[in-house]
Amino acid sequence: MKMFRRIWPYLLLALLLAANVVAWSERQAIADWWRLRDYQASSDIVSLASDTTMTDKARHLFYVNHPSLETKENFNQHCSDESQETAVLGCYRGNRQGIYIYAVTDTRLNGVRQVTAAHEMLHQAYDRLSPSQRNHIDALLEDYYGHGLTDEAVKTKLDSYKKQPGTVLVNEMHSIFGTEVRDLPPELETYYKQYFADRLKVVSMREAYQGEFTRRQDLVKQYDAQLADLKTQINSNKATLEQDMNFLNAKEKAINQDVASGNQSAYQADVQTYNGMVGTYNTLLTTTRNLIAQHNDIVGKRNDLAVQEQQLQQALDSRLSSPTAKQ
Repeated sequence: MKMFRRIWPYLLLALLLAANVVAWSERQAIADWWRLRDYQASSDIVSLASDTTMTDKARHLFYVNHPSLETKENFNQHCSDESQETAVLGCYRGNRQGIYIYAVTDTRLNGVRQVTAAHEMLHQAYDRLSPSQRNHIDALLEDYYGHGLTDEAVKTKLDSYKKQPGTVLVNEMHSIFGTEVRDLPPELETYYKQYFADRLKVVSMREAYQGEFTRRQDLVKQYDAQLADLKTQINSNKATLEQDMNFLNAKEKAINQDVASGNQSAYQADVQTYNGMVGTYNTLLTTTRNLIAQHNDIVGKRNDLAVQEQQLQQALDSRLSSPTAKQ
């Protein structure tokens, strides 16, 4: 008993030290538990996790940030970033500090909320990587970026992060590759399986709403090519019509001279030539008017596409305000 009394303070100290070691090693789990103790995800948030096939691990990382779908005003309060050159659709504020997603309402852009949710969840996942894990994943991401990436839209998006400090670029690669690139190297594909049961479902959503832009952009290019060809043909026809009109005016003077001189044979020849040119002129004039009508119709369609694309851009950018009619 005396021996126990002498050593129990040391035993207690050892127990306290062990408890501290356990608490330190499990600090993330403990902090997550505390963050989630009274949390109940809304049906919208649960749908985002389900739609993107988030695994239990991914849902956990998503939910510890109490993700929120935000209207324009609230979203801008949480995620305003004037340094961003492109529209901001979501933001991750840091470990367990919050994920905010812009509630895009344009039905032509269905899927953008889901892709944004998955993107922001992967930022939290990246934060949770150990130093050795991060070094390994960074190497895989940078190798693919340097040697395998062919999607020009993704390359352009990543270019906007090159001037950002520290690990911002590779962090964005981690989220963008996981949600927007269809064909990844096998090791990266295997890595992302811990977060998504079906990653390509997320990619398909991205391709669907991105397609709303690319289809219109491709049509605009087609229309521009048609307009260039039509403009060339119209200008050529106008030049020919001007030459033909000059010829007709000169021939009309010749006919008048034939009448004045009483030269019947010359008169008949000039009239025949004149009438033949009138027929040619009128045929080309009708053709040119049809080309102009076709040109104007295409201009109208092209302008309509430009308005649609502007509407889509406006729907994605919380910083843009819709114009109101003046009274």
